[in-house]
Parts: sequence; C-alpha cells; structure tokens
Amino acid sequence: MSFRYIGSKARIVDGIIELIGPPDGGVFVDAFSGTGAVAEAASKAGWKVHVNDHLSSSAIMSFARLVSQADVAFSRLGGYARTIETLNYLTPQRGFIWREYSPASSQHSSVSRMYFTECNAQKIDAIRNQIREWRAREDINESEERVLIADLMRAANRVANTAGTYGCFLSKWQRQSLDGLVLEPAPLRESAPRASMSAVDVATVSCSPDDTVYLDPPYTKRQYAAYYHILETIALGDEPQVDGVCGIRPWREKASDFCYKTRAATAIESLIDALPARRIFLSYSTEGHVPISVLSEALSNLGVVELHRLRNIGRYRPNRAASEAASDVGEILFSIEKTIQRSEVAA
Repeated sequence: MSFRYIGSKARIVDGIIELIGPPDGGVFVDAFSGTGAVAEAASKAGWKVHVNDHLSSSAIMSFARLVSQADVAFSRLGGYARTIETLNYLTPQRGFIWREYSPASSQHSSVSRMYFTECNAQKIDAIRNQIREWRAREDINESEERVLIADLMRAANRVANTAGTYGCFLSKWQRQSLDGLVLEPAPLRESAPRASMSAVDVATVSCSPDDTVYLDPPYTKRQYAAYYHILETIALGDEPQVDGVCGIRPWREKASDFCYKTRAATAIESLIDALPARRIFLSYSTEGHVPISVLSEALSNLGVVELHRLRNIGRYRPNRAASEAASDVGEILFSIEKTIQRSEVAA
C-alpha cells in the first residue's frame, strides 16, 4: 500500500501474526483495520477475516487486500486489467474533488486548495463517478466496487500534494503531485479465505466467543477522521459541506474517545470488557496516552494477560528528514484470555 498511515503495523506485522498463531476455527476480527496490514497477514496465514473501521475509506482499503481473483473477476467489463484501462482513459470531469480540492476552489472561496492539480482532481471525479455508475447498473458487484475504490484512493495518494496525511495541503507543488494520476491494478491472490467488512463504531462490531479479536486503537490525540478526510470523501462518493482553509469534511461525529488522554484508559477497558470474544489481542505503544503499566493492571481484571514487547519503530513523521530525526517508540502486544465479563456479572 502506498500510504504513510499513522500507527501502521506494516513493519511489525510478522511478529504480531506469529504471536496470534494459526487459525483455530473462529474468525479473525480486525476491529481497527487501518490500511489492513495485519488483516492481510492473517488472511495469508489461513484465517477467515472480518475487517472493520469507523472510516469507510480504511475499511475498504483493508477489505480490498483480502479478496482473490475469483472474488473480483470483473466478468461484465472484460476482466480486471481491462476495467482499469477503461478508467484510466476516461474524459476528466469537473466535479466535487476538482471544485473543492484543487486550485479551482479559489473560484468560489478565498482559498486555493492545492491538494491536487486541476487535471488530477478531474480524473478522480471522472473515475469515481464511473465506479458509481457501474455499481448502479450492476456491472460490478460490491467486492469489485470496493477494489476499484481502493485502487483510486491509492492512485490519488500517490499524486496528493501533502506531507503524508490530508490535514492540510502544501503551499508549493511537490514533484510527485505534478505527475498524472494513473490507476494500477492491485496484485490479487488466486484464492483467499472468506473475508467480510463493516464500517461501524468499534463498540458495535459483531463477534462471537470463538472469534479472535485484534484491536489497534489510536494512541494519541490525532483524529483519523480529520487527517484522512479526502480519502473518506472518495470512498463514500458524497459531496459534504466543507469549509475552512483545508476544506475538511464534518468529522466530529466520528471523533474517537481513544484519542483523548482523559478517556482512553476507560474506553479501552470498557471495549474489551464488552466484547463477547474470549481471545483478544491489543496493540499499544509506549508513546500512547495510557501508561503501559496502568493498562496492564486494568486488563488483568478481565482475565489472563500477557505482555509481548515487539521491536521498536520510529514515530510517525510527515517526511524523510523528520523521520530520521525522530526517536523510536516501543510497540507492545497484549494477549488477553478473558475469564470474566464484568458486564455479565453486573447483570
């Protein structure tokens, strides 16, 4: 995936999957899926996987990494490669992304939003509209739609004039942002275990006692819904009311308690307590709001807890120079075998 995603586990995913172990009959539920690095590794290890993220953009990106060639044949459009070729040769359109997230925004506001060149923004609009039309005509199924949306988000990210997230645009065009937007087909496996997806609040994710749940909540004050707002607009294909210099879509209804220092510990403990699954893994970081010792003590009230220290990784930084200057942070994986559910006892 071509994303500098906050909190990505791509560099430590092998250690996480090794500790989780092979499939045991249940479903692997990745409840904060992000871009899907852990979910994909679990699928390759043989797990049936369910991905969820409160952001539809993240859930779709994750799901697209789990499907196989058999799931997305694009039979009504001449195959996957032909479908991508058709999208790349569409006539550009002046739509919402062009109007709000290219210099064309200066035509109706005081801000020239330099997220994309006007040409690339028009390509994004044309491709997203075509995907919508194909789905409405049932020329593509739901899984095929998600794969194409993920392909478009990856392509947009490669030419975005940002420092890595979409909290704001850069004041000068970067070299890659002047390249033309081109969709590239994803490398799909020939076959894969069954996969499913939801895009709901983590508290409402469905799971059973036999499932294994992996939790990777936000650690710090960064709100993902604001940082990745343009990808969310591309994923949903909607036209929200945006304002301000950065044109951020309304996001506060998706603000996460895990991002607030005063709420994070209670939010994590309450979530794990409420989950029906008995086997839960929790990723956390030494730079997180909740001290590891405090979190470990709180989780021990719910069952048998083991703490596994994974290798250190660099803090998220928006560019190479900042990354080289940053110190490392420790990544922790808690394994929890629940022996008590306080919500059941209280009932």
